Amino acid sequence: MVNLLRRNVVRLTGVCSEQFITKKEEILNRMQQFVFENLGYTKIAGSLNIPLVNLHTGEIVEVPLKDGLVAGSVRIHKKLTEADLVCSIPVMKTHVLATVTLAMKNLIGLYPGKEYYAMRSWLHDRALEKGSSGVAYEVIDINRAVRTGLSVIDATIAMEGNGPTAGSPVDMGLIIAGTSPLATDMVGASVMGFEPDEIPAFKLAHELKMTPANMSDIEIRGLSVDQVKRPFVRPDIVRWSDFGYKEL
Repeated sequence: MVNLLRRNVVRLTGVCSEQFITKKEEILNRMQQFVFENLGYTKIAGSLNIPLVNLHTGEIVEVPLKDGLVAGSVRIHKKLTEADLVCSIPVMKTHVLATVTLAMKNLIGLYPGKEYYAMRSWLHDRALEKGSSGVAYEVIDINRAVRTGLSVIDATIAMEGNGPTAGSPVDMGLIIAGTSPLATDMVGASVMGFEPDEIPAFKLAHELKMTPANMSDIEIRGLSVDQVKRPFVRPDIVRWSDFGYKEL
């Protein structure tokens, strides 16, 4: 079941012009603290007395994967294995590697930098060697390792074109929420004007018999897709091998 809701929110976006990788914990810790503070999470967490966890460093555990596409296991922060509920809250965007980035692709951020480097460069290099299309292998593996109980796509201000950093904002005024990340993402992509088989991760998921297989299998409450559908400008798709990066 997926819900489509209207909401009015303004969001600020930024662009990063250079790509860097590192697995040094002191750098990863400073980077995450900078993000927490500049996005306001440090202040919010303090006022609510809720701890913030840097998932890039700290205690990492190994989660075995049956038929893993990149490797036979995934290493993730221990807190993810102890959580009662994992909620993925992505911003709706097009993406030059993945075509779209929604709830399933959002989980790539759970690959810890101390294991896979910032930008997950080690992971993407190995996946590319095995034939991953549009980071699909990486997306499926992490979604098998970490089960998402709730997916909430923030489509208030979305992005089209060459996202996730060089696209253009789109005022959608929507929230899309569901308990199945694949179903929620299929609805989100449909709202953006994409067919499921246009998204490499969806296509691979269906080849692996993950459900739902079709839009007709999804119960949609609230607004209909046709009421809010707005074709997005497609990204110029590139391969991971086209990216250049420097190590810190």
